Amino acid sequence: MALERVDGTFAAGANISIGKARTAALFKKPTRFFEDVIAKGRTAMVALNDFTPLQGGVPLMVDGEVVGGVGVSGAATAAQDEELAMAGAAALNASPAVTYFDHDQVTNAFAKGSVLFDKSDKYMVHASRREEPGMAEVHTKDADVIYVLDGQATLVTGGEAVSLKNTAPDEFRGERIEGGEPHVLAKGDVMIVPAGVPHWFKEVTNPFLYYVVKAR
Repeated sequence: MALERVDGTFAAGANISIGKARTAALFKKPTRFFEDVIAKGRTAMVALNDFTPLQGGVPLMVDGEVVGGVGVSGAATAAQDEELAMAGAAALNASPAVTYFDHDQVTNAFAKGSVLFDKSDKYMVHASRREEPGMAEVHTKDADVIYVLDGQATLVTGGEAVSLKNTAPDEFRGERIEGGEPHVLAKGDVMIVPAGVPHWFKEVTNPFLYYVVKAR
Protein backbone atom coordinates (compact mmCIF):
# COMPACT_ATOMS: atom_id res chain seq x y z
CA MET A 1 0.00 0.00 0.00
CA ALA A 2 2.86 2.36 0.77
CA LEU A 3 6.65 2.25 0.72
CA GLU A 4 9.24 4.87 1.63
CA ARG A 5 13.01 4.49 1.46
CA VAL A 6 15.18 7.05 3.22
CA ASP A 7 18.10 8.42 1.21
CA GLY A 8 21.36 6.64 1.94
CA THR A 9 19.90 3.31 3.03
CA PHE A 10 20.89 0.13 1.23
CA ALA A 11 18.77 -0.66 -1.83
CA ALA A 12 17.73 -4.13 -0.71
CA GLY A 13 16.08 -2.68 2.38
CA ALA A 14 12.94 -1.85 0.43
CA ASN A 15 12.28 -5.45 -0.58
CA ILE A 16 13.26 -6.75 2.85
CA SER A 17 10.80 -4.42 4.60
CA ILE A 18 8.00 -5.51 2.25
CA GLY A 19 8.84 -9.12 3.02
CA LYS A 20 8.73 -8.47 6.75
CA ALA A 21 5.33 -6.78 6.48
CA ARG A 22 3.95 -9.62 4.33
CA THR A 23 5.25 -12.28 6.73
CA ALA A 24 3.80 -10.53 9.79
CA ALA A 25 0.40 -10.18 8.11
CA LEU A 26 0.20 -13.73 6.70
CA PHE A 27 1.32 -15.45 9.90
CA LYS A 28 -0.37 -12.99 12.28
CA LYS A 29 2.78 -12.67 14.36
CA PRO A 30 5.73 -10.29 14.67
CA THR A 31 8.63 -11.49 12.55
CA ARG A 32 10.90 -11.50 15.60
CA PHE A 33 9.03 -14.63 16.70
CA PHE A 34 10.21 -16.53 13.62
CA GLU A 35 13.77 -15.24 13.86
CA ASP A 36 13.93 -16.54 17.44
CA VAL A 37 12.42 -19.90 16.47
CA ILE A 38 14.96 -20.40 13.68
CA ALA A 39 17.84 -19.29 15.93
CA LYS A 40 16.81 -22.03 18.37
CA GLY A 41 17.23 -24.68 15.70
CA ARG A 42 14.08 -24.93 13.61
CA THR A 43 15.93 -24.02 10.43
CA ALA A 44 13.46 -25.85 8.18
CA MET A 45 11.21 -22.78 8.36
CA VAL A 46 13.51 -20.88 6.01
CA ALA A 47 12.28 -23.13 3.18
CA LEU A 48 8.83 -21.45 3.23
CA ASN A 49 7.92 -19.31 0.22
CA ASP A 50 7.43 -15.53 0.61
CA PHE A 51 8.82 -15.76 4.12
CA THR A 52 11.13 -13.14 5.70
CA PRO A 53 11.91 -14.25 9.26
CA LEU A 54 13.84 -11.11 10.23
CA GLN A 55 13.03 -8.84 13.14
CA GLY A 56 11.22 -5.64 12.11
CA GLY A 57 7.78 -6.77 10.92
CA VAL A 58 4.57 -6.51 12.96
CA PRO A 59 0.96 -7.23 12.04
CA LEU A 60 -1.65 -4.45 11.91
CA MET A 61 -4.62 -5.21 14.14
CA VAL A 62 -8.10 -3.66 14.11
CA ASP A 63 -10.73 -4.99 16.53
CA GLY A 64 -8.67 -8.13 17.03
CA GLU A 65 -8.35 -8.88 13.31
CA VAL A 66 -5.22 -8.66 11.17
CA VAL A 67 -5.71 -6.09 8.39
CA GLY A 68 -2.12 -5.75 7.17
CA GLY A 69 1.46 -5.43 8.31
CA VAL A 70 4.28 -2.93 8.81
CA GLY A 71 7.86 -3.79 7.92
CA VAL A 72 11.02 -1.76 8.57
CA SER A 73 14.56 -2.45 7.40
CA GLY A 74 17.76 -0.44 7.38
CA ALA A 75 17.81 1.10 10.85
CA ALA A 76 21.00 1.00 12.93
CA THR A 77 19.99 -2.30 14.57
CA ALA A 78 17.37 -5.01 14.18
CA ALA A 79 15.87 -3.86 17.47
CA GLN A 80 15.39 -0.38 16.01
CA ASP A 81 13.70 -1.90 12.96
CA GLU A 82 11.18 -3.51 15.29
CA GLU A 83 10.70 -0.37 17.40
CA LEU A 84 9.91 1.70 14.31
CA ALA A 85 7.53 -0.95 12.97
CA MET A 86 5.72 -1.09 16.31
CA ALA A 87 5.41 2.71 16.37
CA GLY A 88 3.90 2.66 12.89
CA ALA A 89 1.43 -0.06 13.85
CA ALA A 90 0.45 1.81 17.03
CA ALA A 91 -0.37 4.90 14.98
CA LEU A 92 -3.20 2.98 13.29
CA ASN A 93 -5.07 2.70 16.58
CA ALA A 94 -4.09 6.07 17.99
CA SER A 95 -6.95 8.23 19.25
CA PRO A 96 -7.88 10.87 16.65
CA ALA A 97 -6.94 14.42 17.52
CA VAL A 98 -9.67 16.85 18.49
CA THR A 99 -9.94 19.79 16.07
CA TYR A 100 -10.94 23.23 17.35
CA PHE A 101 -11.75 26.39 15.41
CA ASP A 102 -12.08 29.62 17.38
CA HIS A 103 -14.63 32.34 16.71
CA ASP A 104 -12.33 34.39 14.48
CA GLN A 105 -11.46 31.39 12.29
CA VAL A 106 -15.11 30.53 11.82
CA THR A 107 -16.08 34.15 11.11
CA ASN A 108 -13.32 34.46 8.51
CA ALA A 109 -14.36 31.19 6.89
CA PHE A 110 -17.95 32.36 6.50
CA ALA A 111 -16.81 35.75 5.19
CA LYS A 112 -15.52 34.10 2.02
CA GLY A 113 -17.04 30.62 2.18
CA SER A 114 -14.40 27.94 2.68
CA VAL A 115 -13.65 24.44 3.93
CA LEU A 116 -13.12 24.34 7.69
CA PHE A 117 -12.05 20.71 7.96
CA ASP A 118 -11.11 18.19 5.31
CA LYS A 119 -10.89 14.49 6.00
CA SER A 120 -12.20 13.76 2.53
CA ASP A 121 -12.00 9.98 2.81
CA LYS A 122 -14.65 10.20 5.54
CA TYR A 123 -16.14 13.68 5.94
CA MET A 124 -15.64 17.39 5.33
CA VAL A 125 -17.02 20.50 7.05
CA HIS A 126 -17.73 23.58 4.92
CA ALA A 127 -18.44 27.08 6.19
CA SER A 128 -20.56 27.90 3.16
CA ARG A 129 -21.64 31.31 1.90
CA ARG A 130 -23.98 31.98 -1.02
CA GLU A 131 -24.80 35.35 -2.46
CA GLU A 132 -26.63 34.13 -5.56
CA PRO A 133 -28.24 30.92 -6.87
CA GLY A 134 -25.91 28.07 -7.72
CA MET A 135 -25.68 25.20 -10.15
CA ALA A 136 -27.47 21.89 -9.82
CA GLU A 137 -25.25 19.42 -7.97
CA VAL A 138 -25.00 15.66 -7.66
CA HIS A 139 -22.48 14.02 -5.32
CA THR A 140 -22.34 10.30 -6.03
CA LYS A 141 -20.55 9.37 -2.80
CA ASP A 142 -21.18 12.23 -0.35
CA ALA A 143 -24.31 12.98 1.63
CA ASP A 144 -24.77 16.66 2.53
CA VAL A 145 -25.90 17.57 6.03
CA ILE A 146 -26.96 21.22 5.87
CA TYR A 147 -27.47 23.50 8.88
CA VAL A 148 -28.61 27.06 8.15
CA LEU A 149 -26.85 29.72 10.18
CA ASP A 150 -28.38 32.84 8.65
CA GLY A 151 -30.47 33.98 5.68
CA GLN A 152 -33.05 32.16 3.57
CA ALA A 153 -32.88 30.02 0.43
CA THR A 154 -34.99 27.78 -1.76
CA LEU A 155 -33.30 24.41 -2.21
CA VAL A 156 -34.75 22.10 -4.88
CA THR A 157 -34.09 18.38 -4.42
CA GLY A 158 -34.76 15.43 -6.69
CA GLY A 159 -36.03 15.86 -10.22
CA GLU A 160 -33.64 15.87 -13.15
CA ALA A 161 -30.50 17.98 -13.49
CA VAL A 162 -30.25 19.70 -16.87
CA SER A 163 -26.97 19.59 -18.87
CA LEU A 164 -25.26 17.57 -16.16
CA LYS A 165 -21.46 17.33 -16.53
CA ASN A 166 -18.75 15.51 -14.60
CA THR A 167 -16.63 18.27 -13.00
CA ALA A 168 -14.50 16.20 -10.58
CA PRO A 169 -14.30 12.59 -9.35
CA ASP A 170 -17.79 11.61 -8.12
CA GLU A 171 -19.02 15.19 -8.67
CA PHE A 172 -21.48 16.48 -11.30
CA ARG A 173 -22.87 19.94 -12.05
CA GLY A 174 -25.79 21.07 -14.18
CA GLU A 175 -27.56 24.27 -15.18
CA ARG A 176 -30.71 23.72 -13.12
CA ILE A 177 -33.20 21.10 -11.98
CA GLU A 178 -36.45 20.33 -13.75
CA GLY A 179 -39.14 18.97 -11.50
CA GLY A 180 -37.98 18.18 -8.01
CA GLU A 181 -39.28 19.43 -4.68
CA PRO A 182 -38.59 22.99 -3.43
CA HIS A 183 -37.74 23.57 0.23
CA VAL A 184 -37.56 27.01 1.84
CA LEU A 185 -34.66 26.95 4.30
CA ALA A 186 -34.20 29.53 7.05
CA LYS A 187 -32.06 30.05 10.14
CA GLY A 188 -31.91 26.96 12.33
CA ASP A 189 -33.19 24.53 9.68
CA VAL A 190 -31.42 21.26 8.96
CA MET A 191 -31.64 19.19 5.78
CA ILE A 192 -29.91 15.95 4.82
CA VAL A 193 -29.40 15.31 1.10
CA PRO A 194 -28.36 11.68 0.48
CA ALA A 195 -25.60 10.81 -1.96
CA GLY A 196 -26.80 10.72 -5.56
CA VAL A 197 -29.77 13.07 -5.06
CA PRO A 198 -29.74 16.16 -7.33
CA HIS A 199 -30.04 19.45 -5.44
CA TRP A 200 -30.01 23.10 -6.45
CA PHE A 201 -30.02 26.39 -4.59
CA LYS A 202 -32.57 28.09 -6.82
CA GLU A 203 -32.99 31.29 -4.79
CA VAL A 204 -30.93 32.76 -1.94
CA THR A 205 -30.77 35.91 0.14
CA ASN A 206 -27.48 37.78 0.25
CA PRO A 207 -25.72 36.41 2.21
CA PHE A 208 -27.00 32.90 2.93
CA LEU A 209 -24.70 31.24 5.49
CA TYR A 210 -24.80 27.54 6.28
CA TYR A 211 -22.67 24.66 7.47
CA VAL A 212 -22.33 21.62 5.25
CA VAL A 213 -20.97 18.34 6.58
CA LYS A 214 -20.11 16.00 3.69
CA ALA A 215 -20.22 12.44 4.95
CA ARG A 216 -19.37 9.17 3.21
